[in-house]
Amino acid sequence: MLEVKNLTKQYGYKRAVDDISFTVNRGEILGFLGPNGAGKSTTMNMITGYLSSTSGSVTIDGHDILDDPIAAKSKIGYLPELPPLYMDMTVQEYLDFMFDLKKVSLPKKQHIAEICALARITDVYTRMIRNLSKGYRQRVGVAQALLGNPDLLILDEPTVGLDPSQVVEIRNLIKELGKKHTVILSSHILSEVQATCERVIIIDHGHIVADNTPDGLARDMSTDHSVTVRLEGPVAEVHPALKALPDLVTCNVVGLREPPLVYEYTLEARPGVDIRRAVFAFAASHNWPLLTMRSAELTLEEIFLKITSGSYAAPAPVSQEEKAKIEAAVDSAVQEAASGDGSDLGKENDNKGGEE
Repeated sequence: MLEVKNLTKQYGYKRAVDDISFTVNRGEILGFLGPNGAGKSTTMNMITGYLSSTSGSVTIDGHDILDDPIAAKSKIGYLPELPPLYMDMTVQEYLDFMFDLKKVSLPKKQHIAEICALARITDVYTRMIRNLSKGYRQRVGVAQALLGNPDLLILDEPTVGLDPSQVVEIRNLIKELGKKHTVILSSHILSEVQATCERVIIIDHGHIVADNTPDGLARDMSTDHSVTVRLEGPVAEVHPALKALPDLVTCNVVGLREPPLVYEYTLEARPGVDIRRAVFAFAASHNWPLLTMRSAELTLEEIFLKITSGSYAAPAPVSQEEKAKIEAAVDSAVQEAASGDGSDLGKENDNKGGEE
C-alpha cells in the first residue's frame, strides 16, 4: 500500500530524515514511534505530500506523491495532531464542506451517515463544533479523514489529551478501521500502540532503529539470563538458597503471590549464562514446587527507551551461508527420521503379518 524509498529531508545543515526505507502492507496497522525531534512528523508530512523530500520517493498504491499527487492523495485520509476543524460550523456543515472539498464521488447523504455511525458522532451531528468535548472533536477529525473511504489512514496522536474512557473508544475505533483500511498511527502513548498495532517502526535521529511486531521486538531484546520465577516455599530459606546459585548476579523478591508460601523472584545471571536449567534443578533438589518460570518480558515502553538511548544493538542478520547450513541440517534430519520410521514400520508390519 505504501512504499518509502531512501527518503531524506535536509534543512540547511540539519538532516531531519536520513535515507529511510520501509513498506506498509494493505490492511496493516502500523505504529510509528520516535522521541521529539527524531524526524517522525517530518516523515509523515512527506508521506502525505505536505512537505517535499530532498531525495527519495513515496509511493502510495503505485502513485508517486510528487509525480502524481492528485491520484496519490486521493488514497490518503489524514488526521493531524490538531484536527483541522472549523469551530463556527456544525458537524453537518463541516462534513458537507469537506466532502465537496475532497471531490468525493460517493452518494453524499448516505456516505456521510455511514461515516458518522462508524465514528459514533451521529448524536452530535447538528451541534456546533466549538461546543463539543475534545473526545468528540477527535472523532469529527477521524470522520473527516474517512471521507471518500481512503485506502490509507494516517493518524497523528489521535488520543492526545483524551480521558481514559475516550482513549478506549478511539482505540476500538482504530481497530475497527484496520479491518478495511491500512492505518499508520503515531502516538507517544506506548501502551496504546502495543494494544492497537500489529507492527512498530521506531525512528531516532532521522534513522529507523527498529522495525518489527511488538512481540518480535520483545523477543529479540529478551535474554535467557534474566527470568521471573514463582516458587512455593518459605522465603527465609528459598531466598538465600537462590542467591547462592553460581553465576547469579541479582535475586530480588517481587512479592507474595499466593499466601502463605508462594513468592515471585526476578533472577539475573551473568550475560551469556542460561540459568533456567539450574533453577529447575535447584527447585527439584529442595522439593520446592516451581509454579512459573519465564523470561523477563520487556514492555514497549522499556523497549522504546532502550533502543532510543543507544544501548541496544539489533541482532545481525543471518547470512546466506548460515541459512543454507541450517536448511541442509534440517533436510538431513527429516530424511533420517523418515528413513528410520519407514524401516521400523516395515518391521512392525512384518511381525504383525507373521502373528496373523
